Amino acid sequence: MTTSEAQVPFGSGDAGPAVEAPALIPARMVNEFVYCPRLAHLMWSQAEWTDTGDTTDGRWVHRRADRPGQPLPDPGEIDRDRLDPVYPMVVSRSVTLSSERIGVIAKIDIAEMHDGGVTVVDYKRGKRPHTSQGVFEPERVQLCLQAMLLEDNGYVVHGGSIYFAESRERVAVEFDSELRRRALDAVAGLRSIGQSSDPPPPLVDSPKCPRCALVTVCLPDEVNWLIRGDFEPRPIAVPADDALPLIVQSGFARVSKDGDRLRIEDKDGRESFARFIDVSDVAVFGAVNFSTPALTALMDREIPVTFHTFAGWFKGMTQGVGHRNIDVRVAQYRASFDEATCLRFSRTLIAAKIQNQRTILRRNWRGTEGGRREALGRLAISARAARRAVDQASLLGVEGDAAAVYFRAFAGLLAPRAVSNGSTASAAEFRFDRRNRRPPTDPVNAMLSLAYAMLTRHFTVALASVGLDPFRGLYHAQRYGRPSLALDLMEPFRPIICDSVVLGAVNTGALRASDFLTARTGVSLTVAGRRRFVEAFERRLAQEAVHPIFGYRLSMRRTILVQARLLTRFLVGEIPAYPHYLPR
Repeated sequence: MTTSEAQVPFGSGDAGPAVEAPALIPARMVNEFVYCPRLAHLMWSQAEWTDTGDTTDGRWVHRRADRPGQPLPDPGEIDRDRLDPVYPMVVSRSVTLSSERIGVIAKIDIAEMHDGGVTVVDYKRGKRPHTSQGVFEPERVQLCLQAMLLEDNGYVVHGGSIYFAESRERVAVEFDSELRRRALDAVAGLRSIGQSSDPPPPLVDSPKCPRCALVTVCLPDEVNWLIRGDFEPRPIAVPADDALPLIVQSGFARVSKDGDRLRIEDKDGRESFARFIDVSDVAVFGAVNFSTPALTALMDREIPVTFHTFAGWFKGMTQGVGHRNIDVRVAQYRASFDEATCLRFSRTLIAAKIQNQRTILRRNWRGTEGGRREALGRLAISARAARRAVDQASLLGVEGDAAAVYFRAFAGLLAPRAVSNGSTASAAEFRFDRRNRRPPTDPVNAMLSLAYAMLTRHFTVALASVGLDPFRGLYHAQRYGRPSLALDLMEPFRPIICDSVVLGAVNTGALRASDFLTARTGVSLTVAGRRRFVEAFERRLAQEAVHPIFGYRLSMRRTILVQARLLTRFLVGEIPAYPHYLPR
């Protein structure tokens, strides 16, 4: 019978509770299972997906086959004598059939009715592969299941073939008993892994991985390296950052939908546009108005919108339905309630943060050699103490001591600049004695606070995109409205990203005292100063560096997402420990 993919629970009146019918498995997911069981689990059980050029091209190839045409006649209506003698074939496109016997549902690209039966045709992008059977095993299994669905619905199947769009070739597939057996075994195998929350292990050094659409989700080489450590990961998890953040800083601007793009209009009537396809997320500062169609379109495309105060404080986020994989959140909540797990994670987290603070001091020190040795030595002691902390309270004390040492030395990283009278400007323009916030009392602290708020936004978005709850952390205390897990994961990145952006803004002269406003409520950036600082921050995220563990180059923005993915692999138990980002 013709049906849809939605399954309806069934019961027997008042005899007992309703029992949910076993979900029908899409035949295309069986194809993925034969290709790679882990890929099928990620797509079907965890609803993961990432578009690539290949998948986009595949949808373009299917555009005609996916367009419904003449409906498929019932089996009893097939009569060769009633067919048109000039065109003795009825062609139906995009036919959806299902079978409860084999537990499969499929959308058949082409069903050709002739001579009292049906020939099933499936469209594929690319060229015909040069294999002994003419078609790879996953495609043969998928086509066989489509033929079996036709048979279960009463049709006589004459045969099947696969059409390869690029080479414009049609390759016949024989539905023998062996192929039918393998198809049913694949259905049973996929159903079995779908009942488990644990994905199958990744393929090892497989040629299938580099062009897989989910390679950045699966991280096969990275996971295998962290488990086994016996081969060098290939640089396959580094696609280009085609979509970038859209940052709206104009006061009282209005964001609305204009076809397939966003229109941003400032209070003076000036307009600018951004295509949805080019936007990874949207950040707005201050009083920015959104139209309902714009917000709806962003949510439909799973593009999050983060809201900040005019001064840059992160207030919250709007997104669509969000990630549907509940298993990873269950693992996160379980870990967050386990004090031993939280302490083990927190020890390495704070040790990594202190180690990265040492890296920033070592790279940028401008003071005396004695001061440098003292600061680096005390931070090294703090890092060792963090790894030995007996509880969260003592770890907080170690973190506080290390922060005091680090920020006392931070002034020694600021380069003095000459001014018109021949003196230096750093002491007057960018005096920094200690870290303070809420409100910041000097320009350096104002920039540090803004940078930390912006980094919180990026980690909140990244964690939500991989299925984690940004508000349930392992180290930071739970507090209403606080993205504790984002604050956890960003700790080692604070010095590497935020502090380095502040040092660059001061030492290169990108910002000056005139870019700040001083009031009783503290120091803040002017509109022009904030705009330049935000641009510098985003440029830092776009910079590429060699990953200290995997050895390939990727942007800091992509590194944040990879680290979020690795955290999910740690929480579900695939890797023994979360690998912190520790550049040399």
